[in-house]
Amino acid sequence: MENATERMTEGADAVTAAFDHDGEGRPGEHLSRRLERLAQAPHERTTVGDVAVALQDRSFGAFLLIFALPNLVPAPPGATLVLGLPLAVVAWQMIASPHGRVVLPRWLGDYGVARSTFEKIVEKLVPSLRVAERLFGPRYWFLGSRFSERILGLYVLLLALVVILPIPLGNWPPAFALAIIGFAHSERDGLGVLIGCLVGVVALLLAGFVVLTAGAIIALVF
Repeated sequence: MENATERMTEGADAVTAAFDHDGEGRPGEHLSRRLERLAQAPHERTTVGDVAVALQDRSFGAFLLIFALPNLVPAPPGATLVLGLPLAVVAWQMIASPHGRVVLPRWLGDYGVARSTFEKIVEKLVPSLRVAERLFGPRYWFLGSRFSERILGLYVLLLALVVILPIPLGNWPPAFALAIIGFAHSERDGLGVLIGCLVGVVALLLAGFVVLTAGAIIALVF
């Protein structure tokens, strides 16, 4: 099963594998810098698998951030069912992945864009990322073991399920909490992760309040 689904360093091209070797073990390197180095890599296309390889041990947080952002934009009813599922997948991998990083299906890992297109995407993202990086940075990191990361994964999975559920006004707060947790995780910011978890608690309480209130109203009507 692993051979059919894994799209990390195995099967990656030589350029991506070289980036993996070079990128690993650079403490304090910001997410924006990793993306810039990937954009500068000499290959014609940049795939989702290349991004995963470049992020490596920070891929859980980065993909949480990537998949949380669309849920912060107003969308038609029911859209969170589709937009929230990737969050649940990443959360599950935080719990179950033996690699300590995101493992992608080959069909998704091979999806990519031209290098010039990726360069433009990174160029637009980097200024916003650098503003956020002034607030987040390596400090108080407490997720150095797979056990602690799996515990966080359980909490992230709970928030992801709330994002998926059709709760009026209940999807945006947990998605916002996941975006904070994801970015803080990618920056190795333990304090930021804790802040995101606290925002998540508020989001869960709000979602619970909405559900209980809706249930009480329905009970009164019927």
